[in-house]
Amino acid sequence: MARDLLSRIAETLYWIGRYVERADDIARILDVSLRRALAGEDDATAVFAILGHPLPVPDAGPPTAATMVRRLAYDPADPGSIAGCLRAARENARGVREIISTEVWECLNVTWNALPETRAAAERLGPHVYLRYVRERAALLAGLADATMSRDDGWRFLVLGRSLERADMTSRLIAVQTGLLADPAAWRMLLEACGADESFTRTHRGDSTKVLEFLLLDRLFPRSVVHALATAERCLAELAPNQGRAGTADAARAAIGRVRMTLEYADTAALPARLPRLLDEIREAGAAAMLAIGDRFFPGAAPAGWVRGGSSWAGA
Repeated sequence: MARDLLSRIAETLYWIGRYVERADDIARILDVSLRRALAGEDDATAVFAILGHPLPVPDAGPPTAATMVRRLAYDPADPGSIAGCLRAARENARGVREIISTEVWECLNVTWNALPETRAAAERLGPHVYLRYVRERAALLAGLADATMSRDDGWRFLVLGRSLERADMTSRLIAVQTGLLADPAAWRMLLEACGADESFTRTHRGDSTKVLEFLLLDRLFPRSVVHALATAERCLAELAPNQGRAGTADAARAAIGRVRMTLEYADTAALPARLPRLLDEIREAGAAAMLAIGDRFFPGAAPAGWVRGGSSWAGA
């Protein structure tokens, strides 16, 4: 890592990438779940579990779709909600305004300030208004970061955080639909949630047996797990290039590389049978990489709340 980039700034950029991507992907998961609820399949409890989010008070009964949206989308005080993630991303961005571009800052600031108005519209017209807004703004932010920031270490930490979160959350999106992919409507819904419907159709002509292969293994689709892991691995290699002639001393790269290679050489015909274990391995590798990145690049940083896997992790 370049010596002129302070570890505090690097950590802040890394968590901006994670928070924005997490907000985007929670919106995608909620969109899938709400559309299933319209078909009579209420899986709010499963969504809380998949996101590692604590369930509401048991005495209140099982969570409903309305509870899920209120807790996971609208609550700015909850760091595991969409609003909480965007609030945290904006607060982090305020501290690195001299590093990120003006366009990136303005995008985050406008997004956060427009959330109350967007929520009010969603309460009249339905939550999809809010979820669509979040997805569009996250895509805009990613595009602005790629178009207006130099390809230096600051940008690499932003992309590193985004890529690790994307791999993790794509696996969680797949987990929401586990067991339903034999239903054409279910796999179509999953592809649409990942923004993959058109790309998948052009690549595989709508062959539903290729959905898992595409979302897990496709090297060219940017939201696939393999593509996200490869991007994270490349960022880490550029941040710490001196690895010697044999092996790697980078525990984060090792964790990511192992699971990426498992996916790269997976038997595509056996994916459905191996899916639960593969999804666990992806999430475990992401958690190990996150801890290793903190130990290597952000030593001594003050921890903050980050709801993940049912636990509070160190964040920005």
